Amino acid sequence: MTKRTSAKHKLDRRMGENIWGRPNSPVNKRSYGPGQHGQRRKGKMSDFGLQLRAKQKLKGYYGDVTEKQFRRTYDEATKMKGDSSQNLIGLLERRLDMVVYRAKFAPTVFAARQVVSHGHIRVNGVKCNIASRRINVGDVISLGDKAKNMALIIEAQSLPERDIPDYVSVDGTDKVTFTRVPKLDEVPYPVTMEPNLVVEFYSR
Repeated sequence: MTKRTSAKHKLDRRMGENIWGRPNSPVNKRSYGPGQHGQRRKGKMSDFGLQLRAKQKLKGYYGDVTEKQFRRTYDEATKMKGDSSQNLIGLLERRLDMVVYRAKFAPTVFAARQVVSHGHIRVNGVKCNIASRRINVGDVISLGDKAKNMALIIEAQSLPERDIPDYVSVDGTDKVTFTRVPKLDEVPYPVTMEPNLVVEFYSR
């Protein structure tokens, strides 16, 4: 299986971190791993283990991205000029579902994907239901008429636990513009991401 169809918070427990910064994450109560051996003291992790963990954490953060999609994004990042790890983050942040999430049009990454796939999002005024669509600088992302009154979206916009980053420019309550491709230190991850280890993992 390439998609994670089980409980989303299992990734939090496995990593021992609150990946999405949500207040209801089980890590807030139990910081150890799942299962009967979760509280055992862990030995030192190998370089491969650290690289794999960094890859799983970054891929998991972006929701139901398949391994094939993630690897393809990495391959594209390495062909671009500049730092491959920064390029990887830039490409992931340009996904339509992530821009919807950053704009607070959805409470979670997974809900953002659903909002897009159900046809509630417009890109430059045209309906788009492809969550993985690559957004360009200057593109305007807006809510459809029905979506403006959806309880899920109204709830997301009132969430106090995250702010809209400055590379997503807000225009009212139903429209944003993607102003630039962010660097790693500009992306508001709740935990530390290590895309350099992801590059090492795939370039072995």
